[in-house]
Amino acid sequence: MSLSSDELKQAVAKAAVRELTPGMRLGVGTGSTVDFFIDALGESSLAVRLAVSSSVRSEQRLRAHGIQVVSLNAVSEPLDLYVDGADEIDGSGFMTKGGGAALTREKIVASASKAFLCIVDDSKQVKTLGRFPIPIEVIEMAIEPVSRALLAMGGQVRLREGVLTDNGHPILDVHGLVIDDPRAWEDRLNALPGVVTNGIFARQGAAKALVSTQQGVRSISFG
Repeated sequence: MSLSSDELKQAVAKAAVRELTPGMRLGVGTGSTVDFFIDALGESSLAVRLAVSSSVRSEQRLRAHGIQVVSLNAVSEPLDLYVDGADEIDGSGFMTKGGGAALTREKIVASASKAFLCIVDDSKQVKTLGRFPIPIEVIEMAIEPVSRALLAMGGQVRLREGVLTDNGHPILDVHGLVIDDPRAWEDRLNALPGVVTNGIFARQGAAKALVSTQQGVRSISFG
C-alpha cells in the first residue's frame, strides 16, 4: 500500500531529526513538511539550544513544543543548520520556495546558517526549476511596474489574492519562466526596483537534501 503525502512528509521529518545533534542552534523554515519536523523534534528527546524561526506560524509551533525561539538579531554567530522544505529542488541543490509566503525570512535565516538541510518528498525533484511558479515578494506600490517587467521577461504574473507576508507585503506568482541558470535568474529578479526578494534559492542553496520516497528516505549531498 502506497504511503500518503502526509506519511511521506512525516518520514522525512523524522529522518531530519536524526541528522541533528544535541545543543544545536537551528534555523527553522515554514510549511507543511516543516510542521511535521517541528512536531518530530518536539516529541524527540533531543535538546536543541535554541531555534530561529522564519515565520510566525513556525515560531508558534516551536514554542508550543517548549523549544526556545529567539530573534536572529540575538544570535552572534552563524546558526548550525537551517532546516526547511522546498516547492522544487534540482540536481544542484537549487530550489524554488515561497509557496507559504515566507520566502524573505526563509532566505535571511538560511543565509545566517552554516548549512541548509532541505526536506522534501520526491514529487519536488525537478530537472529545471520553473514548473512551480516563482514567488516574488514586492512593495505594494511596485506591483504594476514589477509585473510589466516580468511580462517582458516572458513570465505570466498573478497577484496572490488575499495574501500578505509576515512583513506585510504582497506576493506575485510568476508562471512560465524556465530557470536554466538559477543564480543569474535570482540576481536578475532581485534587481527589479520594488522587489523585496524572489523565491529562487540558488545563493542559499541546499548542502544536503533528504528525499522521502515510497521506498524510504534518500540522502543527497550537493557539492
